[in-house]
Amino acid sequence: MSPEEPRARRGTPWPARARTARGTRPQSSGGSGALRGGRGGRPWVGTRERAGEEQAARERLQLERGVRYRSFFLLIMGVILALAATDVLLGVVGLLQETRSRPLTIAERDRYAAQDIARRWHALRAGSVFPAEVEYAGLNRTRQLARRVGIAAEAPCPSVVDPPVATVLKQHGCRTMLRATYVDQTSAFVVTVGVAVFPDEETRVGTAGDLPVDDRVGVRPVAFPSTVTERFGAAQRQRTGWVGAGPYIVFSTAGYADGRTRESIPLEETLHSELWSTAQTIAGRIARVLAQPPEIPRCTQGNVC
Repeated sequence: MSPEEPRARRGTPWPARARTARGTRPQSSGGSGALRGGRGGRPWVGTRERAGEEQAARERLQLERGVRYRSFFLLIMGVILALAATDVLLGVVGLLQETRSRPLTIAERDRYAAQDIARRWHALRAGSVFPAEVEYAGLNRTRQLARRVGIAAEAPCPSVVDPPVATVLKQHGCRTMLRATYVDQTSAFVVTVGVAVFPDEETRVGTAGDLPVDDRVGVRPVAFPSTVTERFGAAQRQRTGWVGAGPYIVFSTAGYADGRTRESIPLEETLHSELWSTAQTIAGRIARVLAQPPEIPRCTQGNVC
């Protein structure tokens, strides 16, 4: 080998540059398509950082939104619970105020009395509504006692009064009629008393204003066989009348026990007889028992406030 010739290098020779066809550009290793974001290339490091920041921003936005929704929900629930607690507290306070003993108002006292009187016709025993003996004043204002002969069965109002009276009682809603028959101390006079029951005192007042003004009509007599009253019928009635008390109209009709009719008695004798005053006294005392004002408690729980 001559000194002018260069010594050949050991190892792999340099690769020869590939020849390209005319008009085409050579491709270099690590081609530019990857740098330009071509298919199959890797993104820039800056792109990955921006994507991570956007994802973090989205997550932070969702978290903040969730926190706002949760705070709003908790606020609503707090308001609802506060309102419920207030209602419960007010209810408890109202219940305590209502149940604690306190003085009755005037309206409550009136209502108590009206309710007590209105239920007496069935709350009291028959013997209390129609006492066995009723005191009345006889001749010379002497104290005498009328005796109860019997108590009739409870009956509908229109069925035990005369037709003109029945029409009025039916129109005003008369509930029922209670009747009993008495004789005076000498057993000469017979008196039938009838208690008409109405829903309330106002109804009774309206009914009384529509009753016919006629002493020949009213409650029908009740006679009891095998007693001194057995001859007392409609023809034996001398006079009839009524008195109002609370929700009750107490009718009365009187006659003679010997069977004398109205037509057979002279008017002068009827006017001067003790018959009608006795009948009025008996009816009045029964009405007083039914409408007597009750003992009203001072407080809602008795007499201790």
